[in-house]
Amino acid sequence: MNAAPEAVLPQQSQSKPLMQWSERLSVGIQEIDEQHKVLVDLINQLHDAIVHHHGAEACGQIMDQLCEYTKIHFAVEESILRILGYPEYDDHKAHHEMLLKQVQDLRYKMNHENHSISFELLHFLKKWLTIHILEEDSAYVEHLLSCGAQATFNKKSWFSQFWK
Repeated sequence: MNAAPEAVLPQQSQSKPLMQWSERLSVGIQEIDEQHKVLVDLINQLHDAIVHHHGAEACGQIMDQLCEYTKIHFAVEESILRILGYPEYDDHKAHHEMLLKQVQDLRYKMNHENHSISFELLHFLKKWLTIHILEEDSAYVEHLLSCGAQATFNKKSWFSQFWK
């Protein structure tokens, strides 16, 4: 995806990112990598909001975007895996459901139990995304490529047309 979701925060207040995108995080399939970059960006926006004390409302908006984008990304990824007959599809989907529930539970606690977003939460988000990409997502790449998935393409990511 060429464009990240619209930032909630002013650009001039950017702090050092909590999480850097690197080739180490690349699964080698551009469409999926572009979506992972958006997740990294959202975690960094959340970090920036905390560092610069933008308040619960700004953090909540970013957390809402993170929850929504995670759901969409997982649905896209699961569809690709199912269509291409990934043998570990059920396990991968179950892992997605567990991760999504964790993120949604954190958002619920913010909304209904007045929990604030802390650096501990940020490091949890960074860890779950990193581990998910490096362990879970990297496991399906060979299968997808062997089934004809394209690693790269010259056009803008199709998904970027839907996420603004």
